[in-house]
This record gives sequence, structure tokens and C-alpha cells, in this order.
Amino acid sequence: MSIPDELLVDVAAMVESEQSNQMSLTVVTGGAVITGRLAPEAVWRERVSEVLTDSAYLGPFSGIFTAGRTQERPDRSKSPTHLHFHVARILQGSIGIPETGGMYRVAIKDVSAWTMGDFSYSDH
Repeated sequence: MSIPDELLVDVAAMVESEQSNQMSLTVVTGGAVITGRLAPEAVWRERVSEVLTDSAYLGPFSGIFTAGRTQERPDRSKSPTHLHFHVARILQGSIGIPETGGMYRVAIKDVSAWTMGDFSYSDH
């Protein structure tokens, strides 16, 4: 979608303002279905940084996600441009990938469909 859905922008803004990670959302973007919980960008960045820090090979990249953390969103009046998913999965048929959940950043303007809540899936 070339123009971001205003309602979806409002949902993302509320997640950012409340600093909550309990909003479940499912989106279609680029033909992929991603389902999981939204997190505020600062929380998402911190978690990605922690995961990278723990990696022997990817540790040097962790600083990219924590750089400028004191200024994550200096202009609160600016609308969010991305959704930040954690414990999320890409749905492939009835299977959720990855099994443990992943961290995804999705541009709101690229979301072609969405619904509140996460879809259930089977690991079998």
C-alpha cells in the first residue's frame, strides 16, 4: 500500500506511547503473513541488541541497534513509520516460522492487509 493506513498508524502510535508489548497483530506484507505482538521501537531495538550481543559472530552489529537510544523518538508528534514485531512468526500454510518466534520490522506503508490478534498455527 503506497499510503499508510491511518488506523494502523494510530495502533502503532498507541503501542509507542503506552510502551506496551501486548498488542497482537497479523499483517500481510510482500505476500508474507506475519503474526505476533507489537513492541515499542525502543524495546524492540534493545531486545535485538541483546540477541546480537550474545552471538559470537553477530555481536559487532549490536551497537547499531542501541546507538542514539536516548533519542529513539525525539519528535513525539511524528507518526510511526514501522511496526516492530517480537515473538512473531511468518505463517507458511499451517506452520509458524521460526518455531521460537522472531523479531521483525515492517514498514507500515508496505502492509496490504491486517487484523487485530494473531493467527493460530500448528507446529505439526
